[in-house]
Amino acid sequence: MTDPVLGLTSAEVSERIAAGQVNVAPEASSRSLGSIIRANTFTWFNGLIGTMWVIMLLVAPIQDSLFGFVIVANTAIGVIQEYRASRTLAKLAVLGEAKPVVRRDGIDIEVSAVDIVLDDVIMLSTGDQLVVDGVVLSIDGLEIDESLLTGEADPVDKVVGDEAMSGSFVVAGSGAYQATRIGKDSFAAGLTEQAKQFHLTNSELRDSINRFIRLLSYMLLPVGLLLFVSQVFRAQIPFNDAIRGTIAGIVTMVPEGLVLLTSIAMAIAVIRLAAKKVLVQDMPAVEVLARVDTICVDKTGTLTEPGMRVREVIALDTSAPIDSALSSIAAAEANPNPTLQAIAQQYPIVGWSCMSNVPFSSARKWSSATFADHGAWVIGAPEMLLPDTDPLRARADAIAADGARVLLLARAQGEPSAESGPGSIIPAALVVIDQRLRADAAETVAYFLAQGVHVNVISGDNAATVGAIAREAGVPGADHPYDARELPADIEGMAQVMQTQSVFGRVTPLQKQAMVDALHSRGSTVAMTGDGVNDVLALKNADLGIAMGSGSGATRAVAQLVLLEDRWSVMPSVVAEGRRVLGNIERVSDVFLTKSFYAMIISIMVGIFAVEFPFLPRHLSLIGALTIGIPGFFLALMPNTERFRPGFFRRVVLFSAPAGAIAAAASLLSYTWAIRVGEPVGSAQTAATVTLFIVTTAVLLQSARPLNWIRLGIVALMIVLFLGALFIPWFSHFFALTLAPEKYTVVAISCGLAGAVLVWFAVIITDRWRKAS
Repeated sequence: MTDPVLGLTSAEVSERIAAGQVNVAPEASSRSLGSIIRANTFTWFNGLIGTMWVIMLLVAPIQDSLFGFVIVANTAIGVIQEYRASRTLAKLAVLGEAKPVVRRDGIDIEVSAVDIVLDDVIMLSTGDQLVVDGVVLSIDGLEIDESLLTGEADPVDKVVGDEAMSGSFVVAGSGAYQATRIGKDSFAAGLTEQAKQFHLTNSELRDSINRFIRLLSYMLLPVGLLLFVSQVFRAQIPFNDAIRGTIAGIVTMVPEGLVLLTSIAMAIAVIRLAAKKVLVQDMPAVEVLARVDTICVDKTGTLTEPGMRVREVIALDTSAPIDSALSSIAAAEANPNPTLQAIAQQYPIVGWSCMSNVPFSSARKWSSATFADHGAWVIGAPEMLLPDTDPLRARADAIAADGARVLLLARAQGEPSAESGPGSIIPAALVVIDQRLRADAAETVAYFLAQGVHVNVISGDNAATVGAIAREAGVPGADHPYDARELPADIEGMAQVMQTQSVFGRVTPLQKQAMVDALHSRGSTVAMTGDGVNDVLALKNADLGIAMGSGSGATRAVAQLVLLEDRWSVMPSVVAEGRRVLGNIERVSDVFLTKSFYAMIISIMVGIFAVEFPFLPRHLSLIGALTIGIPGFFLALMPNTERFRPGFFRRVVLFSAPAGAIAAAASLLSYTWAIRVGEPVGSAQTAATVTLFIVTTAVLLQSARPLNWIRLGIVALMIVLFLGALFIPWFSHFFALTLAPEKYTVVAISCGLAGAVLVWFAVIITDRWRKAS
């Protein structure tokens, strides 16, 4: 057993480091370059397209294998962007890292979690998360919440010799424990792999894209077989040409760039947020920012400035040694909360000898200390210490109505304990603590309200105090704050109350968690902000947990976002970043899935009617690059302030299915018409390509709405590049496209323009359905 007073010596630490007995465990929030390369390279689509690329290189000119080079470039871009985001997060995570305090050579020092060695003595205080497993060496009212591990809601009172598990966190008191299992042997390793991923952020965007890809994957094999059989056995097309046409159809059906652009957009959002000192610990959290319709905020540290000060002390018992009692009870707390810190700063230490104490906890909302020759004293919320009928309660509430925090200092008649409570008390003084509203709080609240986001203030403080601060911040309903001690215990009853109330005081940690569940029961997407250990359970249950950088280590560990500079005012720009990603990816999905639909329809029709495939692979690569890939990349990164609406998958399909059908019909009509008027297959393929480009450009314009000069400029540039492929001899030869004053040119442009007009009409109709969804 390590000496809890001295801890390990420097020599003992060095021995353990040399022996490899250090706390090195998997890090869920960080990925190596190798893992990033593997994740972006060895995908199902890359395997499919890579195989077809090899086959195409064997049977066709290099121009028809362009799709393979596009995949290589896409993969490289994806790796580079994700690696940049990973490095940015790694640097930022160092700033937000919770550093345990270890005792070595009799001195307490902060170290990184990875620098803990076997048998280290680790000091614990309120709000600390345990990072390794160990055995308790000393306690001072130590209470540990193990709910993240066991599901047991009540904190556990620890005694010397008890086991302490990583992943739990301290809710009251202080103590020390010895590290007995570290690195991969500790529960921390499992926490990184499981508990830290227990809240894999729900992503409608990711789920919808995966859903479409899954449905599409079922179509690839039968459509490919139909196309190949019809080309070889029915149309009597040479084997190599049949392979070339089949691969062209299958490759175009695959929306391979959509997954990549989604990842890139999110990675760039992570980098942009990092510049604002916002640490994103879960990538899809960027998307959830746009979906949030309810935000629950804690009062202290979120709406109010950090730190507090004593405004006044109102004596109730003039014979009581109030100043001495206040200074001594503040000094008795090993890890004082901000309220006791304010009292300690106001009153110098007198030196009463503390015999025992009950530390403050968010659930009790009071603390006590028993002193030699001075008896036991209690300080805490008046409503937790006095009966409802006590007239002193009304006096305290009247003071709290202007936003101050009011505490009752009282002499205890007996020995207070965490189990039996404070017992009978004699009030001695009311202590009034001032809190200041953040300068930017009202502006931030106004932003959320303007964006249709409901703001709930949920605090453990007095309801009148919470109401006063919320009123100053402009939160609706602040004139009628609700005392959470009157909340129904059942989720349904709680949800009904929350439909009409938005400001709550005297909320316990378990109630915060239940209130998030109640909002979920009514279909809300909930963001929860907090900084204290009492917020951990609610942050865990919220769709998006947001922690303050100065908050407890446990709070930062379970949150998906950490505001490293404690600036809640950064939230509007964070929400805007989420909306940019979600809105733009929906816009890009429109054109990508249009391509999948027209490729599928063309392939099926060619298979049924057994005609030669109307495009060379290089034609579809060119159209895909100019109407989807290149403009899609820019569209995915542009500003977008559209509010999120559920139903992403349905809206995208409503746009892309008719647009894809029109594009397929127009290009097939152009191809068959050109053949019928006597044009050779090469000219007919050019006609189909020109038609398809015109229609898909119309689709791009519709998807890029609302149009501005930048978006119009991008589309115009794509048109210029396509004209270059048609009329610049080298490119014309490379892409096998020749547009001459012949019949097929008139056919191509006529079918293209007709298709573009049909797309315009179809979008007018589907827009009504999309807005209703």
